[in-house]
Amino acid sequence: MIRLRPFSAIAAIRLRVLCLSIAVWALLACSEKAVDDGDLLLVTTTSVRDSGLLAALLPVFEEQTGVRAQVIAVGSGAALRMGRDGNADVLLSHAPDGEEALVASGAAVSRTPIMENFFVIAGPPEDPARVRYASSPADAIRRIADSSARFASRGDDSGTHRREVALMKEAGLDPEARWPSFLSSGAGMGQTLQIAGEKRAYVLSDIGTFLAFQERIELEVLSKSAPSLRNVYSVLRVNPDRLDPVRAERSEQFEAFMLDPETQRRIANFGRERFGRPLFRPLHLEPRPEP
Repeated sequence: MIRLRPFSAIAAIRLRVLCLSIAVWALLACSEKAVDDGDLLLVTTTSVRDSGLLAALLPVFEEQTGVRAQVIAVGSGAALRMGRDGNADVLLSHAPDGEEALVASGAAVSRTPIMENFFVIAGPPEDPARVRYASSPADAIRRIADSSARFASRGDDSGTHRREVALMKEAGLDPEARWPSFLSSGAGMGQTLQIAGEKRAYVLSDIGTFLAFQERIELEVLSKSAPSLRNVYSVLRVNPDRLDPVRAERSEQFEAFMLDPETQRRIANFGRERFGRPLFRPLHLEPRPEP
């Protein structure tokens, strides 16, 4: 009898990534038909999906507007390229430099910051690189590299990966020169966290997705808060000249929904019941008027 070796967690994750990639291309192939049926093509970063926020907000958006958001979750770099190429109606990403460049190019007409949280450097509780004693996030990355500890990178040109690269440069490291235990997943945030958990590796993550996955990965937040770990999410509307009027109107509806005070309150409360703290801080929340 032939015995099949069971998949490791990494092998299973890589298979899911392959299947997801095929699904994304299939979805793009039929996206024109889908939006003609009344949908909005929303391309977003994986961290917003993996944290569970979209699942909490989009049913409300559909109920209020009658528009169903068809979601493609990819790294922010891929999301921005899809916006540039006209393969999206609206974007939700967290790569400020790339977003500003997209607006400057004319491919997007606006960049509206909606909410923020922060990045964390997490790792095994034993902390072999002594990251918890680092003086800054860049110092933490330098300690990990100097100790040749395992580090799980997104490696996918996402907003998180771009922040990794920035921290490595700040630490005086060459982002292209990988130490032997450097792992590049090429996957989304949730999948990369699972790889880090299996390999007992350090990882840079947004706090929202980390908290959503923490029970499964048995890693701890080891970094301290710092300005270089601020993480801003923005809505970008694709240039309406590249869309038909109905699709352009839907993207405006989505932006208005994300700015609506009730949506901002939902964002402010998301995660509070499960984690005892919100996962995002809305940037347009006004206090309720006194009765």
